[in-house]
Amino acid sequence: MAVDAAARTSPAAEKGFYHLVDRNRNWYNNKRLITLHAWLVLLLITSSTNGFDGSLMNSLQSMPHWRGFFGNPHGGTLGLLNAIQHIGSLSGYPLSPYLSDGLGRRPSVWVGATFMIAGAVLQTVCKNIHQFIGARFLIGFGVSLASPAAAMLVTEVSYPVYRPQLSSLYNSLYYSGNIIASWTAFGTARIDSDWSWRIPSVLQAAPSVLQFFLIWLVPESPRWLVSKGKETEALRTLAYYHADGDETDPLVLYEFEEIKTAIKLDREVKNNVGWRALVATRGNRRRMLVAVAIAWFSQWSGNGLVSYYLNKVFDTIGITDAAVQLLITAVLALWNFAWAALGAFQADRLGRRTLFLASAAGMTVFFTLQTVCSARYALTQSAPAAHAVIAFIFLYYAAYDIAFSPLIISYTLEILPYSLRAKGFNVFNVALSVALIFNQYVNPIALEKLAWKYYIVYCCWLVFETAFVYVFIVETKNRTLEETAALFDGEDFRTLEAAARNAAEVRQDDFDDKSSEPDEVRV
Repeated sequence: MAVDAAARTSPAAEKGFYHLVDRNRNWYNNKRLITLHAWLVLLLITSSTNGFDGSLMNSLQSMPHWRGFFGNPHGGTLGLLNAIQHIGSLSGYPLSPYLSDGLGRRPSVWVGATFMIAGAVLQTVCKNIHQFIGARFLIGFGVSLASPAAAMLVTEVSYPVYRPQLSSLYNSLYYSGNIIASWTAFGTARIDSDWSWRIPSVLQAAPSVLQFFLIWLVPESPRWLVSKGKETEALRTLAYYHADGDETDPLVLYEFEEIKTAIKLDREVKNNVGWRALVATRGNRRRMLVAVAIAWFSQWSGNGLVSYYLNKVFDTIGITDAAVQLLITAVLALWNFAWAALGAFQADRLGRRTLFLASAAGMTVFFTLQTVCSARYALTQSAPAAHAVIAFIFLYYAAYDIAFSPLIISYTLEILPYSLRAKGFNVFNVALSVALIFNQYVNPIALEKLAWKYYIVYCCWLVFETAFVYVFIVETKNRTLEETAALFDGEDFRTLEAAARNAAEVRQDDFDDKSSEPDEVRV
């Protein structure tokens, strides 16, 4: 895709950094950017472990050997098996901001990866349901440490032109794990032994193994380095990856001064220190309201029914063959990834607000139609109605994926200033896990008792969700990380702009000599 000339010459863009970008430096022709993006891929795959788990639990429930080994779990027991990973995450989240802010983003990823490897190994060799539950708890605990740090590091170290796409891809790659798990399970289901479910379990460790050995080669966050007084190292990191080592490049100076000014402002304002800071000012309260809301919406929009209990949804419409269930799950994973990636790459072109509004409205329409068709099948046993349910599940997920897969993490990290980013993102993850746990305990019981009638609850909720998005989601495209966070803080935004622009103007004449401005920046 491309960032077109109109976007770059808009008032927001002209006041920001786009006029400082060297138009000859692109992701495909610059060795430093290619290297940086290779390291960012190592961080992006953290989300794959989460996606792998979601699809894995769906697939395992369709496997006779897994059901037989664990005594055909159902109801509350099945809810616990699904929810325990997120209970493990809730146990780790209180430690997460202290680890990532104290020791750094990279050590947090490494510690989290270690726990996830241990959990995957235990899940593979477990002898009973208690060990299986313990293994999933360890995986969840590791996710709570690695995932927030990885997402923040992607956001904080990315080249500014490509940051929206890369940070949006983070949660989109949930579906890469989803795809691997669902297609692996589709293949191993034919193995007539317990290895039909043990092989997918061991593969869950693959992203974490790579991170365990390679994470120390990834650059540390320049923002974390500045916060620890390591300004020389922060400038060197920015220059190495964003300007081929030129520490006087105007874009690097702009970024560096903006980071320093933002962190200095946060330190000078007592309201921006500690947990109380999350609700101490009007701007921060609005940030947290939006962060908690989109975290809850991401799991309480009806998608929880499909993500963890798709086989039970199939049962309600008469699709009971295990092979067919596994195949639909695997195809849905590919479909989800395609739409999530599309949403990620449209974040700066169409804007975050537009994507969120389109997503919420689309989900409301398609989930309502899914409910109608499910009711029709329940009352008449109509085969066309059952097929329509499958079609509307796919259309519903297309709507969900264009915003609530790629943007919930990137948008939350964008609107939080550095001093609140780790703690605020921690609250976001806690809200998300609480929503997941609630879903995973309630959904299997409600589906058994109410069947399709349970869908009506989500139809009503989606109407409220759409209204909330319309009122509270603000546009953030074409801004740096610091500028985006400052949208909620009024006067501080102008202070950040002035400091960064003054620093960049020191080298503007040199920049004008070395680079002309073509029509577009390709990304």
